[in-house]
Amino acid sequence: MGILLTILYIFLGIGVIFNCLGSIGLLRFPDVYTRLHASTKATTFGSIFTSLAVIVYSFYRWNISGNSKFGVLALHTIVALICLVITNPTGAHAIARAAHRSGIMPKQAVINELKEAKLK
Repeated sequence: MGILLTILYIFLGIGVIFNCLGSIGLLRFPDVYTRLHASTKATTFGSIFTSLAVIVYSFYRWNISGNSKFGVLALHTIVALICLVITNPTGAHAIARAAHRSGIMPKQAVINELKEAKLK
């Protein structure tokens, strides 16, 4: 159990650190695009690691106790992780596109390729 606890603490530590970095980026960056980038990338990565900790722990408990509720917990966590990995970047892209279409420009943008593109 010692090695398992070490792995769990490492996964949870990485997850918490990246979620905190995403929160700091959300507060510190100047415009909506860099804030979205910081929050989406960091919190997705952090949530992956916290979910991995739950999955490893639930498979371990399922193996030891044989209780099926831990298998269900692992399955639900895997499904939630898949949904998170798909929807988090998609939602951030939709928010960034809506911000650009509403006229919010990035700070210190050098090239704006979307301005020249014909958007429908």
